[in-house]
Amino acid sequence: MNNEIKTLAAAALKGFAANPQYSQRFRQGTALREWLQVPASRYIVAGDAGTAVDRMRLLAGKGYEVGLEYVGENVTDRDEVRRIEAQYLQLIDLLPHGGLGRRTELNFDLSNVGLLIAPDLACEVTGRIVAAADEKGAFVTLSMERFPMVDDILSVFHRLAASHANIGITLQAYLHRTPDDLDAVLRTGRKIRLVKGVYDEIPERALPRSPALDDRYAELARRMTDAGIDRSFATQDPALIERLMRDGLLADRAEIEMLHGVQPTRLRDLRRDGVKCRVYGTFGDNWYLHFLHRLAEAPETVLQALADIHDPSRIVFGGEY
Repeated sequence: MNNEIKTLAAAALKGFAANPQYSQRFRQGTALREWLQVPASRYIVAGDAGTAVDRMRLLAGKGYEVGLEYVGENVTDRDEVRRIEAQYLQLIDLLPHGGLGRRTELNFDLSNVGLLIAPDLACEVTGRIVAAADEKGAFVTLSMERFPMVDDILSVFHRLAASHANIGITLQAYLHRTPDDLDAVLRTGRKIRLVKGVYDEIPERALPRSPALDDRYAELARRMTDAGIDRSFATQDPALIERLMRDGLLADRAEIEMLHGVQPTRLRDLRRDGVKCRVYGTFGDNWYLHFLHRLAEAPETVLQALADIHDPSRIVFGGEY
């Protein structure tokens, strides 16, 4: 599959994900959901918190750290915010019974817990989740979102980081502002999760996928390492991971994080080489966007999805880890 076809296929998959009519049909439980259910299970851990904890316990037993996120879309309804908060509080209560308390990070977008309604609401909800997680020995890492939300997300993080040690933040290497944002976050001493960045942003705001982006990522990783903080390098880029290893940036308090179902054998090999590894899993019923985004990242996996539909027995949870 040549690069032009991959680019066009990725654009098509992102278009499907962004189409509100398709998303609505998915939520209504039509044949679209049923058809995609099997291949999506390669990436989605479970439909409910209890099953997600049970399954991630299997990965923890193999020596992985784990992360969990309740999948959803941007929320503008207060009742839905309360429902999502309840999902996380339920998950937190289940963690000790699954033996995952101190092995687990919870991850979520602030846009799913009230940021689009009011930043103060998102801060209140997140504060309650962080406090509950602290009681069970769990950690919370805030995800980063589109450029217009960055200031509000960082504001919520700094407000909560002042009084909670079990909170971290995600930074996007491709944003031109991130080197300056990193200075402020490093002063908190909290954990940082570094990603390349996936949203379409204009050149004035962000670097495209390029060697320049890899150089910036490596420089930010170096600064995080020099600061001696806990740090997570969330990337599936084999060349970048090799560079981080070669530069000595994966020792001590560092980890490599990958999404569940993406390059499991690569993560397994890293773990066997002594690198601390985390599997980031998602659970819930509203997995349409997450699944299509995984396919868009590597359009050749559409063939794998079709094979999974034909033969569901190909998917064995944790089998490749």
